[in-house]
Amino acid sequence: MSAPRPVLLFLVERFPPDLGGVARSAYRTAAAIAGLGWDVHVVAWTRTVDPGGMITESNDSGLTVHRVGLFSNWDYSMQHSLNVLQWLHEAHTFTAVWGHYLFPAGYLAVLFARLHNLACTVSARGNDVDRLMFPPGDFSRLHWTLENADLVTCVSSELQQKISVLVPRQQSVLVLANVVDTDTFQRTTDANLLASLRDRWQIADGEVVLGFCGELRHKKGLPFLLTALADICSQRPARLLVIGEVRPRERAQLATFAVDHPEAADRIVVTGHLVESTDVAAALSLCDLVLQPSVWDGMPNSVLEAMACGCLVIASDAGGIPEIIEHGETGFLVPRAQLNHLATAVNEVLAMPDLQRQQLAARAVDSVRSRFHADNERQRLSDVMRQLNNS
Repeated sequence: MSAPRPVLLFLVERFPPDLGGVARSAYRTAAAIAGLGWDVHVVAWTRTVDPGGMITESNDSGLTVHRVGLFSNWDYSMQHSLNVLQWLHEAHTFTAVWGHYLFPAGYLAVLFARLHNLACTVSARGNDVDRLMFPPGDFSRLHWTLENADLVTCVSSELQQKISVLVPRQQSVLVLANVVDTDTFQRTTDANLLASLRDRWQIADGEVVLGFCGELRHKKGLPFLLTALADICSQRPARLLVIGEVRPRERAQLATFAVDHPEAADRIVVTGHLVESTDVAAALSLCDLVLQPSVWDGMPNSVLEAMACGCLVIASDAGGIPEIIEHGETGFLVPRAQLNHLATAVNEVLAMPDLQRQQLAARAVDSVRSRFHADNERQRLSDVMRQLNNS
């Protein structure tokens, strides 16, 4: 008689169709764990369900997803969520708990696991550590979460070092880098599709297309993107293609930019959320360069996806980005302290011979395919889950 399948409680604040890299990485990770023989119950918070309510759904990846309605503040939401987790545990008898992002998911995962003597791990994504370790972040909760998890995973060696400094007693800090589906993220060669997209987004022949992929906000370098765009537009026809959305609280900054630089502001196109990854890949295929001037970051999926699509990326050296891009070989890095020179970097790359840029882009594709693929992630995840199951 075969042993029963272990059962994982997977907590995350955002889960598809929610936007953002955390949501996308959560889905990919949870689905990969299900593929390793675990029953995975995802609990994600949402405002699309009445406060305190819950809807449960299953998907093609073998996941059971419970979406819990948020209250108006985290105090009520966390207390109610703890009750929900208790009820789910009585129904499904969890073997272990995974918190994806350190707060709120990681904190609640560790708290619930400690209350019920379950093995637990938390996944640090970058922005969670960077925000919480400085005032007004909740350093004590960050420290408690990291210290009391049985195992900590993180997306980069840079983040691993930070955690080791913050919590020297936490010996189990493993790097679990993001990966990219290179079957989906590859350069689109369908000329009719690309022409249709150019028409939809009013991209004229001869315009330089500067791409940004994801949710545009301060963390991702919004002020530097706008300054660079104004500078570049004063020298050549250019367009900023935002493949995704602008975070609502940042839209006022766009409005101010439009007052100060109306002509450059007219060159910004925001696609809105593209649900299908193939649509994102097609949009990336329009870009001459992809810009990622992050002020701080983990290991952005958007950089991996752009490189897999054969895009040349100019990014900051924040977080784990230097672990993806080798400057001058597979892309270009601008020091975080010099992001005001982003336009100069763009102009220098555009001035390079076409053949040289094509060779760089080809090396970027090869690098992503060889280093950031699903087989690598599957092996590392297998090791993590084996440790959890034996805890």
